[in-house]
Amino acid sequence: MPNELQGRRIAFLAADGVEKVELEQPREAVENAGGRAELLSLEGGEIDARNHDLEPAGTIPVDRVVADARVDEYDGLVVPGGTVNADKLRLDESAVAFVGDFVRSGKPVAVICHGPWTLVEAGVVKDRTLTSYPSLRTDLRNAGATVVDQEVCIDGNLITSRSPKDLPAFCQAIVDQFANTPAHT
Repeated sequence: MPNELQGRRIAFLAADGVEKVELEQPREAVENAGGRAELLSLEGGEIDARNHDLEPAGTIPVDRVVADARVDEYDGLVVPGGTVNADKLRLDESAVAFVGDFVRSGKPVAVICHGPWTLVEAGVVKDRTLTSYPSLRTDLRNAGATVVDQEVCIDGNLITSRSPKDLPAFCQAIVDQFANTPAHT
């Protein structure tokens, strides 16, 4: 349905080093379903995107600084991967607090590839079941999560995927989950 996300505002949280396809494809899926996507980052301006973590892939304009955003303004959150992106996010107090508050709010939070590092830093993976890029799985287990190897894992309000190859299933899952959450008022 082209308007299943009508009236819903979805935050995308990313920094320099974001894996371009992991930001663009989910954002396009949200917008194609009638939702409004807003890119939050650590600073205003633009962020540098990457392909395969290493190749420059242009810049993406930032809509808002995460330190100025509130969970109650959004209906869902997407945290794309990219090793450098995830590392920058997990070192930023505002980003970590926003992600932690979002998970604890019960609203859907979708995270792919290296993005779960931010969930670990926010202390919200204990007793949860997640998937991620293979190199993060020990970190997730050490933080108390159960780790599975599947294209999409949904545990309550957490939606996780492993890598760009899982984007079709991830995008469908996030649209479905966001559509099943009441729009904020």
